[in-house]
Amino acid sequence: MTTLKVGDQAPNFSAEDQDGNLHQLSDYKGHKLVVFFYPKASTPGCTAEACNLRDHWQSFKNEGYKILGVSADSKKRQQNFKNKYELPFPLLADEDKSVIEAFGVWGPKKFMGKEYDGIHRTTFVIDEDGKLKDVITKVKTKAHAEQIL
Repeated sequence: MTTLKVGDQAPNFSAEDQDGNLHQLSDYKGHKLVVFFYPKASTPGCTAEACNLRDHWQSFKNEGYKILGVSADSKKRQQNFKNKYELPFPLLADEDKSVIEAFGVWGPKKFMGKEYDGIHRTTFVIDEDGKLKDVITKVKTKAHAEQIL
C-alpha cells in the first residue's frame, strides 16, 4: 500500500500519545526508531504484535532503538491497551489519521469477503538521520521483533 521505500526520508509527523504527550519525527533525530502501524488496539493480531515487541524491549534498547505504535484509536483506548499489556513504548492516538496518511498505510482492505478502508499493518524502521532503513509490509505478529532486529 505505502509508496515509501528504503532510503526515502521518513515523513514528518506530529501526534499525541496515550497521555497527551506530543511526538514528532524531529524528537528522534540521533536515534533509531521503529514506527509500527496497527489496525486496532486490543484486537488479537495487534495484541500479539505489541506484546512481541514488548517481550524484546531490552534487545531494542540495547540496539539503540525507540519504538512508537500508531493507530487511529482514541487516547483512552490506547492508554487502556498500553496499561493492560504493560507496553513500555508510547502509542500514538492518530484519530485524524494525519500520521497514518503521511506514511501511506490507509487504504482498501478485504476481510471475510467485505471491502472497507483501514490501516494496513506496516512497520517502518528509521535511522538516526530520519531515513527509512526498512519497510515491513508482511508483518509476522508473533515474531515481529525478529523481523526488525
